[in-house]
Amino acid sequence: MNMFYAVLGIAVLVSLLIVARFFYGKRVGVPRNTSVSLLVVAGSGGHTTEILRLLGSLSQSYSPRHYVLADSDKMSEDKIRSFERKKAETSPSSLFTLNRIPRSREVRQSWSSSVLTTIRSVVYSLPLTFRLKPDMVLCNGPGTCVPICISALLLKLLGLKRVTIVYVESVCRVENLSLSGKILYHFSDHFFVQWPALKEKYPKSHYLGRIV
Repeated sequence: MNMFYAVLGIAVLVSLLIVARFFYGKRVGVPRNTSVSLLVVAGSGGHTTEILRLLGSLSQSYSPRHYVLADSDKMSEDKIRSFERKKAETSPSSLFTLNRIPRSREVRQSWSSSVLTTIRSVVYSLPLTFRLKPDMVLCNGPGTCVPICISALLLKLLGLKRVTIVYVESVCRVENLSLSGKILYHFSDHFFVQWPALKEKYPKSHYLGRIV
């Protein structure tokens, strides 16, 4: 029975992505507003460190920043708060929020059960993403980013907000994409890799060298 629900869940997720991609297949640029509402997906360990390094190179126009963390991630919140305290020293008006959703997949979790937990994560991600209506989603590989990006695609599909999805593959991925990268390579608006071998394998990606 679990396998049946797993297969059904995969079919639902894939169908949602294909439909959203069909209706909103044209890639869009980053909004040219005076400010860009940014939804940032943090992941435990190195993912959060990398994404904060990337945020450190962005201008003050990327505000507010809405961080999304897995509910079992105990380390990222401290890193984010420390980063934002330093940012507030130069930009007192800088705004950010912290938001938690269920983790879509734990390390070494079985594939069948991970589909079910991913669907659960999507259920929590939808109202959050629809409420925040970000201009851009920025992520770099944690499993939590897949439900968030699915929600952003549905925002486009329903005509509620045209969200730009920017995916930056982790620097530790030298020859192969992460599972999140393999999924979002087909649906992100801008997909960046940090090694030339990945650019050769995935020609639609952008290679600018190491950026984090």
